[in-house]
Amino acid sequence: MSDNDRKEAKGGNGVSAPPVQKLSRKDFQSEVDPRWCPGCGDYSILAQVQKVLPELGIPKEKFVFVSGIGCSSRFPYYLSTYGFHGIHGRAPAIATGLKMTRPELSVWVVTGDGDALSIGGNHIIHTLRKNVDVKVLMFNNRIYGLTKGQYSPTSELGKKAKSTPYGSIDAPFNPLLLALGAGATFVARTIDVEPLHMQQVIQRAAVHKGSAFVEVFQNCNVFNDGAYLSITEKPVKDEMQLRLEHGKPLLFAKGKKGIRLNGFRAQAVTLGNGVSEKDILVYDERAEASLSVLLAEMQPPSHPMPIGVFRAVDRPVHHELEISQRQAVLKSKGQGSLAELLGSGDTWVVS
Repeated sequence: MSDNDRKEAKGGNGVSAPPVQKLSRKDFQSEVDPRWCPGCGDYSILAQVQKVLPELGIPKEKFVFVSGIGCSSRFPYYLSTYGFHGIHGRAPAIATGLKMTRPELSVWVVTGDGDALSIGGNHIIHTLRKNVDVKVLMFNNRIYGLTKGQYSPTSELGKKAKSTPYGSIDAPFNPLLLALGAGATFVARTIDVEPLHMQQVIQRAAVHKGSAFVEVFQNCNVFNDGAYLSITEKPVKDEMQLRLEHGKPLLFAKGKKGIRLNGFRAQAVTLGNGVSEKDILVYDERAEASLSVLLAEMQPPSHPMPIGVFRAVDRPVHHELEISQRQAVLKSKGQGSLAELLGSGDTWVVS
């Protein structure tokens, strides 16, 4: 080992660095028992997050989970980390402020389709637009679960619910298209009943530098049970799920089918009869956003449902730009004085 290597092992200044504590899932389980409905998909998401966090090599006191309102927003109570239970839709704003003032923290937002895309829509798009280095987990059950079954911004057209007894006439949001349009540098989708896949996606989001938006298809077995059965049931999942893998052809149905481009359209085709793997589109998660948009628009029954990472690109993160700008201004103008600022310009003395 060279002198430089020894110095690095000691923390760079010759002083021995404290050993990194090996953490486990148990270290991230709080003393509060989760209180979701039995069978809720939220239990699976919580379990996968608790499995991923110990693998990141980050002390647990450096994690902060921020939530808004909804069933998903109970998440901070069930993790042995720092947490903040905010108000409806405002979790992204709170997380942005936290990351700006404490950039060394790993900041996460846990939200639902109603919390994020209805009252919180303005906050989520600007968090993604600015490339704030926060990780957003959006649970999408296509219903308002906490308030007992009203249709949500992602409910399908014609959805009959307590607030739409004759069927919804509103076109639903596609969360991934919204995130891509807002400029998120990491966009992904996974499913509550695919735990290993979920772990992989959450791991990728965690290490991404910049805004990460992960949509999790999550079943509400009380107010919208079976919302995703058409893509998760064992007899159909191979035909109805397309797993995105960077650098690999877009194949599904155990390699018997694939996606090729037909002009500007994505076309699902069966291999054979003149169609070979050479005709299948090779996936590139770093390509222009137009490819991600093309895939995000794919829906059953005409196409399989893509899951995985839709986009992963690099762009300067918000807090680093702010720090750089502040340092440049201080260098050119000096420290400045708050008292002088308050006393400058038009002032009045009230007696």
